[in-house]
Amino acid sequence: MDKTKLIIEFVVYIVAYIAWRVLITAKAKYHLNIIQLNEYDNDKYRDWIKNNFSKAYSPFNEKTDSKTPLVMTDRAKRLLATYLNIYRGLVTVVILAILCFTNYRISIYAGIIFLLIALFMQPQMMIVANAINLPKEKKINMGFYTSAQEKIRRLKAESGLKVIGITGSFGKTSVKFFTSTMLDEKFRVQNTPSSYNTPMGLSKVINNELDSSREIFLAELGAYKPGEIHEVASLVQPDIGVITAIGPTHMQMYKTIENIMKTKYELIEDLDENGTAIFNYDNKYVRELADKTTKKTIRYGTKDFMKLDYYAKDIEVSERGSTFTLVSKEKGSIECTTKLLGEHSVQNLLASVAIGMELGMSLEEVKDRIEKIESVEHRLNLIEGQGGVIVIDDAFNSNPVGFRAALKVLSQFKDGKKIIVTPGMVELGEMEEEENYKVGKEIAKVCDYAILVGIKRTEPIRRGLLDSKFDEGRIISVRSLNDATSELGKITAPRDVVLFENDLPDSYEE
Repeated sequence: MDKTKLIIEFVVYIVAYIAWRVLITAKAKYHLNIIQLNEYDNDKYRDWIKNNFSKAYSPFNEKTDSKTPLVMTDRAKRLLATYLNIYRGLVTVVILAILCFTNYRISIYAGIIFLLIALFMQPQMMIVANAINLPKEKKINMGFYTSAQEKIRRLKAESGLKVIGITGSFGKTSVKFFTSTMLDEKFRVQNTPSSYNTPMGLSKVINNELDSSREIFLAELGAYKPGEIHEVASLVQPDIGVITAIGPTHMQMYKTIENIMKTKYELIEDLDENGTAIFNYDNKYVRELADKTTKKTIRYGTKDFMKLDYYAKDIEVSERGSTFTLVSKEKGSIECTTKLLGEHSVQNLLASVAIGMELGMSLEEVKDRIEKIESVEHRLNLIEGQGGVIVIDDAFNSNPVGFRAALKVLSQFKDGKKIIVTPGMVELGEMEEEENYKVGKEIAKVCDYAILVGIKRTEPIRRGLLDSKFDEGRIISVRSLNDATSELGKITAPRDVVLFENDLPDSYEE
């Protein structure tokens, strides 16, 4: 009888081990997706673990809520192999240790306990595997980086390539795409796709796509901490540097506005003595940087005209676009019309105007291109929704300035109910709760309904709404965007306007 029990226990152990292997492999891809979304940065990954404790340590959830799935790049494959090899090594050591027990039953129980502990330790194992791979990955990345850096240097010398570096807390992607349209009839332009703004993303574009036929390279430069703009600026070697705006974004990484200012200004520091620095003078933090710059400086904006090289005045914003008078201090003025929504879009247009005119474009050429510039996907896109509902898609990202600008655009619509769908703002560090409370009060001034995505994360917005005497019956809190869409169907009618404000970061899960 005892022998039969032992056989049964052994079979149970084998079945448990097979199930464990399946769970380990499946959950490995879950954590691989998360660490990939966090740019293989162990510090960011640890922050995710801290903010998503139950999901990180649950052995059963195998899919993230991320809108960006795992991409099995060569780096991801190498990390997965190291991760699984760590587990294979641990299993081998434990099996050898278990064999030392003279009591067979203790051996079985010890093995099962180990499997359970190992199953819950996967986040730590991913951190260890990533740390093991880091030296090799740095060496591989440096090879791509150096190759791209040398290619830029060669193209600048041989074919006169001009490089424009664009950075800022927000607005940089819009300015990049606006500038691409601004320049593409007069110059042969290569820009970076989507939000490719890291050393490896930029290196990939330079190595694989940039060639001697291009006259202009538009490079968006991103960063999360001081020193990172130096890294990408050293790579692309810009002739013109643009700072679009500075504000409280990624505050959990930067900690202070002063750190953000210092980091963005690295772009200007890395321009050579003949370089041109272009600043959004409407932004108070950027203005401070512009005023201390000794290199050639170009200022643009929509106020304080006497200090500006390029500005827009007499701005009239409607629900279908904007008109304004464009003024160049040296070349005069011209009336312009754009399809873009909102005064802050005109501000971003001015950056592309400054770039184009500094490269020799005329006012007439600039006017023509402004009329052709389209909004960037998920950045105040106007969409005709189902049933005659108008949708404003501003779901790419959000910050206190952009959120208020989007509400101002929504306020321009005169017909129908105004409805906002939002998860609020994230990555604002210690300011996050206060800023979401403030925009709750701003929403109350503009909207008829507020659909809040995420019960816990939107609580500050709810408080801001209620403190502004907003009708509680018109606040709808839901757990997901799918739930929000379902609720929209119950309250919308033709000519209603729905603003989708912000989408959560890829790795953010409540």
